[in-house]
Amino acid sequence: MVIEKKGLAILGSTGSIGRQTLDVVRSFPNNFRIIGLAGNNNITCLENQIKEFNPKLISFNSHSRDNHLLSPYEYTNSTMENMVKDPEVDLVIAATNGCSSLKPIIEAINAKKDIGLANKESIVMAGNLISQLAHKNNINIYPLDSEPNAIWQCIRGEDSGIHKLILTASGGAVRNHKTTAYANLTPAEVLDHPNWKMGGKITIDSSTLINKALEVAESHWLFNIVWEQIDVVMHPESIIHSMVEFDDGSIKAQLSHPDMRLPIQYSLFEQKRQINPKLKRLDLTKINQLNFQKLDKKKYPCFELAIEILKLNQTWPAALCGIDETAVELFLNNKIKFNQIYTLIKKTLSKHQPKDNPDIHQIIDSFNWAKAEGYKLAEEL
Repeated sequence: MVIEKKGLAILGSTGSIGRQTLDVVRSFPNNFRIIGLAGNNNITCLENQIKEFNPKLISFNSHSRDNHLLSPYEYTNSTMENMVKDPEVDLVIAATNGCSSLKPIIEAINAKKDIGLANKESIVMAGNLISQLAHKNNINIYPLDSEPNAIWQCIRGEDSGIHKLILTASGGAVRNHKTTAYANLTPAEVLDHPNWKMGGKITIDSSTLINKALEVAESHWLFNIVWEQIDVVMHPESIIHSMVEFDDGSIKAQLSHPDMRLPIQYSLFEQKRQINPKLKRLDLTKINQLNFQKLDKKKYPCFELAIEILKLNQTWPAALCGIDETAVELFLNNKIKFNQIYTLIKKTLSKHQPKDNPDIHQIIDSFNWAKAEGYKLAEEL
């Protein structure tokens, strides 16, 4: 029996999620073929991926100082918007940071391509627009993030009502630090996540819990659940990735070793479980205990602020995503202190003038405005 290979376009192929997606493809070479790779600035990594997977289309930053490395292969630099519309693409993996995946996602949905969503900012900023388009074009959005993916697994096969979604948060690298020490934390210390190996942006967001606030919004849009029915609990071990409490009081949880390749694989195979020897299995006998605590709002002030902003809708979520990107970049470059991330976000958002029922251009404009405004205001901190 000949298996028809699913054509993939990976936006952000050189990032953490993109590389792990390709690792899953390596484990199942008979099931997938790479049609497009978009790598932005990491030309060396993209060059190696091109040699290995021989994609039909590539996309990269034409202004990168290293783009000459690709010239021997005579590839045309495609836009991501054109890449996702290629007829050989069946599934688009959106794994870039910020709003760079937003337009390609819209184009892909209009071209009736299913989406593997790791770029949570897109659905956070344009949840209503993306949800309506996905419904109109009858396409699937598969969550790649471990927490919404776990919810997706838990609700499968259930026909009773959902009482509550419960997202878990590790607390990142700052969970054992006192808030009085925040001003002295270095980027290296905050990047030292105790459980996960991720990119710089998401690792910092995991320590401010901005990332968890975005996952609450992502779950709100993906599963059509009201905000009041989504809770977050601290779970330092990162073994339970999310839980669903049903109307009868039963709670279903998804447990696994913290490895992003598992939710990626579950999505690529459209909820069909596969044996992958490369994935570490969870040995319950080696787990001494599983801990849960209430979220300490004083320790993670960015979370509460972000939730308040996200609930306002309009262009507020786009502005939040924009200023968060700037704040993280400034912290990583030692321009601001860790405790000033909250201050800068709050100060920038206080100047935002929201737009009602925004279109995609207004959403992106608000994102870019907040990014630029954050750089200006950082000089005053």
